[in-house]
Amino acid sequence: MIAETELIRLLMTVAFAFLIGLEMKKYRLTYHAGDAEVIGTARTYTFLGVIGYLFYLLDAHALVYTAGFAGFTVLYALLYARRLGERHYSILGYVVGSVVYTLGPLAVRFPFWMPALVFVIVIFTLNARSWINDVTQTISGGELETLGKMVLLSAVILPLLPDQKVIPHLPLSPYKIWLAVVVISAISYGGYLAQRYFFPGKGLFLTGIIGGTYSSTATTVVLAKKARRIEDRSLVTASIVAATSMMYLRLIVVAAVFNFAVAAHVALPLTAFASVSFVIAAAYYRRGPAPKSTVETDDTNPLELGTAFVFAALFVVMIAVTQFVTQHYGSAGLKALSFVVGFTDIDPFVLSLLTGKYSVTHQEIYAAILIAAGSNNLLKALYALWFGSWKTSAPAFAWLSILGIATIAAGLFLPTVVAVPIHP
Repeated sequence: MIAETELIRLLMTVAFAFLIGLEMKKYRLTYHAGDAEVIGTARTYTFLGVIGYLFYLLDAHALVYTAGFAGFTVLYALLYARRLGERHYSILGYVVGSVVYTLGPLAVRFPFWMPALVFVIVIFTLNARSWINDVTQTISGGELETLGKMVLLSAVILPLLPDQKVIPHLPLSPYKIWLAVVVISAISYGGYLAQRYFFPGKGLFLTGIIGGTYSSTATTVVLAKKARRIEDRSLVTASIVAATSMMYLRLIVVAAVFNFAVAAHVALPLTAFASVSFVIAAAYYRRGPAPKSTVETDDTNPLELGTAFVFAALFVVMIAVTQFVTQHYGSAGLKALSFVVGFTDIDPFVLSLLTGKYSVTHQEIYAAILIAAGSNNLLKALYALWFGSWKTSAPAFAWLSILGIATIAAGLFLPTVVAVPIHP
């Protein structure tokens, strides 16, 4: 059994090293035809993989293996010194050869998926040169910085925060507060990337769908402004209502992440309103002519550190306000607060409902979410009319108002249940 395992490891090393050698030959023929600078052929890469495998087995302290790698490095350094005089600076051959040399130890020390994954990464990376060049020309200068901010929020700041309740009169730990910030930021950032890079030259309707995943309010404003310059009010209405349908679905996702018990209650009515909204949007979309116009968004990246800290502060404030209102004014006070908050950014309030610990029932929590979503629709209806024109935005205003009133009504007249405290 041991002999069979060693045979499989050796054959895997040989196969991966040979295939990488073939890929390197194709790479040179494609991008460096006529260039004589090579580490070797596919056979050389095969022998390099075999030598790395055998040298690693010969010495338990890896001294022979290390000496072999040092010898390979010296040989390439001599070649590279000559190549510098010819103004050739690439060290890709050495890097790929070094990876091939490590395939043997990887096959010995790790499960088979590890050398297989390294092989796949090498092949994909060698074939990605054209794609990388296209991305380099397409991506804006600040996008990598923004990605770094996302990593900072999620992989640096979040693990450092304590998961104990250390803030007086606040039922959540700093870790859970920041986790809410990370989740909302990730959803918003994902929608932004989809809108900016995956659907360039997008039409109005697609802008409404994708923009609604991270801010249906901002998308409504952008589309309403666009409506002043086009005559097709059916397409404008379809796009604005589609953004609101995505808002309903977004709330379901957020609820499922932070409080599955509430999500189980709220999923059905929110899905129903999302479906009705999308049917309305689809009907207006089919009524209009073939969409030829595109929409220019400001492409403002929602992932900013200042925005994240402001969101965290609003989240904490909303938890404190919600706790005060529920303690002193009960369910009626919570419904009134939900209606008022709907005319602002509802995400901090919804998260406070999902993560806080209040003396109200699941039914009252999900009723409050519906009321906030409904009043937010009323705000968007006003925005559609204010930033657009009566001629093009009147149907959108009407449908958003109807959806808002219907959503508020659903929150106000839900049947009551036995009070069960909410636990985060």
